[in-house]
Amino acid sequence: MIVPPTSVRVLVATRPVDFRKGMDGLAALVQEQLRADPFCGVIYVVQAKRADRVKLLFWDQTGLCLLTKRLEGAKFRWPAIADGVMRLSPAQLSALLEGLDWSRVHARRVVRPTATQ
Repeated sequence: MIVPPTSVRVLVATRPVDFRKGMDGLAALVQEQLRADPFCGVIYVVQAKRADRVKLLFWDQTGLCLLTKRLEGAKFRWPAIADGVMRLSPAQLSALLEGLDWSRVHARRVVRPTATQ
C-alpha cells in the first residue's frame, strides 16, 4: 500500500467522473473543472458513478502518476454528491483506500513546543 506523506494536500472531487479517462483526461479535468494545477504535488481523488472505484492523480516531480483502486464486495464511503472539492488528510486518504470509514479519522492537533531556557 502506498502511504502518502503527512505534508501532502489531498483534494477530492465530489462529483463523479467518466472512468474511461486516463491521466491526461483527468489532468485536463483538474485544470478546467476544479480550477487547480495538476502538477503542483497535490493528490487529486476522483470517484466513479459506482461507489466501488476511485482514481488518484498526482505529480511526483518526475512524472504524472495515476493510481486506480476497485474494492471487491464493498463500496467506498463518499460524501453527498455535489459540485466542488473536499479536503482530506493523508490519514483519511489511507483509510478511504482501505475501504474504511474515513470520516471517523481525525488528525490530532498538537501545540507547537517552545524552547526552554
